[in-house]
Amino acid sequence: MGKKETAFNDIVRKMRKEIFGKGPERIFTHFVENMAVTTMSGILTPTEKFIAKSQEGKKVIHSARTEMIRDVYRQEVPEEMEELVGSKLLHLFSDAKIEEDMAVSVFIFEKPIV
Repeated sequence: MGKKETAFNDIVRKMRKEIFGKGPERIFTHFVENMAVTTMSGILTPTEKFIAKSQEGKKVIHSARTEMIRDVYRQEVPEEMEELVGSKLLHLFSDAKIEEDMAVSVFIFEKPIV
């Protein structure tokens, strides 16, 4: 993994830690044209793991995590992220698989990432 990917991972980890109180344990990013595809594992807090023991709890955690991430990035994109890739963030698609304690986010930027 290159320096740019590592720096991108650090930004994503920091944002998630600020939002949820815990960042992912493992994170990996691939840059493809104008996209950054980030996979994360070990995303859930101990409280979320407890809540996710029920089917209803899984739904609540999934909804909260996916909606919250999108809302946060919609309101304020981290400046260092756009500076790092040299382009403006246009869209973020994010989903989590609660049973597997993992998530994926696809960041789509205005220009290709070089």
